[in-house]
Amino acid sequence: MRVAGLSPQVIKALFSTQYANMLEYRAEIALWALSGVLPFIMLTLWSQHDGGNSLAYQGSDLSRYFLSAFLVRQFSVVWVVFSFEEDALFGRLSPYILQPLHPLWRYVASHLAEQVTRFPFAFGIALIFFLLNPASFWLPSFWQLLLAWLATFFSFTIGFLLQSLIASLCFWNERASALERLLFVPYLFLSGLLAPLIAFPSDVLKFANWTPFPYLIDFPARVLAGLPVDILSGFLSQLFWIFCLLPAVLILWRLGVRRYTAMGA
Repeated sequence: MRVAGLSPQVIKALFSTQYANMLEYRAEIALWALSGVLPFIMLTLWSQHDGGNSLAYQGSDLSRYFLSAFLVRQFSVVWVVFSFEEDALFGRLSPYILQPLHPLWRYVASHLAEQVTRFPFAFGIALIFFLLNPASFWLPSFWQLLLAWLATFFSFTIGFLLQSLIASLCFWNERASALERLLFVPYLFLSGLLAPLIAFPSDVLKFANWTPFPYLIDFPARVLAGLPVDILSGFLSQLFWIFCLLPAVLILWRLGVRRYTAMGA
């Protein structure tokens, strides 16, 4: 990704601008945070259903896993394909391309600013969860938090690159977001949002591990919850997908921009 013009001053100005913009929509962001309560719904279903006995985690471990999945999801959610598609349709993309700063950096700053704005709402929801489930309360160690933060950041990076790859298709198809929805079903079932992947049949688990989805929710959630997980293998897998997706995004972007300029932009 081109980093021309990405000086500390530009980074500060870009983030400050995006953060101020996100503060104007903090009520909407609060609703977004509340809309991500699927892990809590699944926790309730698994806890009250006999099928929960078949899961690898029980009691407080299960509660901590789904709370961690909620927190990881809050800080790794990506929507670049929808913003990019809108900018392309309404002509805002053209001046972005002409500027020395790569347009994707704007979307990165927007996402990070949104995460900072979302933090107090996610923290408040976690506090309410602990008040309702005091037996599930735990305090991760410093190193556990650091590793969980790093795993969540890599999860966000993978998700951002995946959506950026699809967003680049807007140069050929105005409704690339429809393709993004095709990823939702495998993401939903293979990421760990519906159930810990360790509870899946071995064949399904082997297949899932060949995809990027387990490293979006399941891996960082288990790190945060302090549940058994192969940390080295998980981080190596995350880095593998990042290094595979990044060149693909750059190549497809370059090809798309050539076609976009050929159309007279």
